[in-house]
Amino acid sequence: MSALPPYLRSDATVYILDPAKGYTAEQKGTNDFTCFVERTDWVRADFRNDLFIPECFDAEGTRAIVPVSFDVARLRAEGKLTSEQLKEEISRRFKDGEYRSPARPGISYMLSPVQRLYGGPSSKAVRFVNMPHYMFYAPNLTSKQLGGGPVMGLYPYLVNPGPHAYLIVNVGKTEKAQINEEESSLQRDLCAYRSYFCAKEAVTNAPEH
Repeated sequence: MSALPPYLRSDATVYILDPAKGYTAEQKGTNDFTCFVERTDWVRADFRNDLFIPECFDAEGTRAIVPVSFDVARLRAEGKLTSEQLKEEISRRFKDGEYRSPARPGISYMLSPVQRLYGGPSSKAVRFVNMPHYMFYAPNLTSKQLGGGPVMGLYPYLVNPGPHAYLIVNVGKTEKAQINEEESSLQRDLCAYRSYFCAKEAVTNAPEH
């Protein structure tokens, strides 16, 4: 829930991952925000166990984007598809109109100071990042249209081009410092849990667990 601003957390809906079934509801909320930790990036066709991406979607993201992540987790849990086959299946569903783009502007919060994700648009190397940021829905727009900068750079940038594209805006230095202070116990706990959550190991390719 560290992905969400503190004032929204108590009323958000929270899902946790059951590796045998997929995501299950842990907390039913009332404010239309949905929070979970993404564990599989289907676009990379790469099944890892050390990917951790805390994110919280507004109502429109919950309707249009979250179902894809939940289907990916369920299909992976079933174990019938390889990572490449899963990518093909999700791509087919987009093509056939089973999944849709957000119908209005909206936001996904990723304000957690602890994230473990892929290091670039085509990279399969995973790394720890301390990069609280906001994701604004920009379906089917291009980086050129939005004036985007380099991915994971200082200025706003576009990721995941296509029906579920996002314009990313990092928080400022002051806001980042406040988030790190408020979530310092979370960072200590996660570093103790797995070494690849420690800031000193910012770029790693951790083994499967």
